[in-house]
Amino acid sequence: MAQQRALPQSKETLLQSYNKRLKDDIKSIMDNFTEIIKTAKIEDETQVSRATQGEQDNYEMHVRAGESLMKLVSDLKQFLILNDFPSVNEAIDQRNQQLRALQEECDRKLITLRDEISIDLYELEEEYYSSRYK
Repeated sequence: MAQQRALPQSKETLLQSYNKRLKDDIKSIMDNFTEIIKTAKIEDETQVSRATQGEQDNYEMHVRAGESLMKLVSDLKQFLILNDFPSVNEAIDQRNQQLRALQEECDRKLITLRDEISIDLYELEEEYYSSRYK
């Protein structure tokens, strides 16, 4: 019982961590957009190069935040794949049923083959022992 409760607690903690990462990444993107808008305002001609550099820096931060979100999505997919025990168990059970059916079919064919060989062997023995050339 203790192990059953420990595992869901671990999952819950992991999901909370993912949720926090998602909120942080979205906040980072929002901050980056705000900064992009701020640097887009050009008030005088000397500000152009500084604004351009600031805009480039902000775009880089935005790309990093997007990459972080993509990593989070990848982690969530991996979490779902690795912890989706009901579907994994269902797939295992289904494969077990297929293999058992195949085993039963092979067993039936082997029994049929054994019976046929036994009959043929009996007939051959009869022929051999009743032959005058033995």
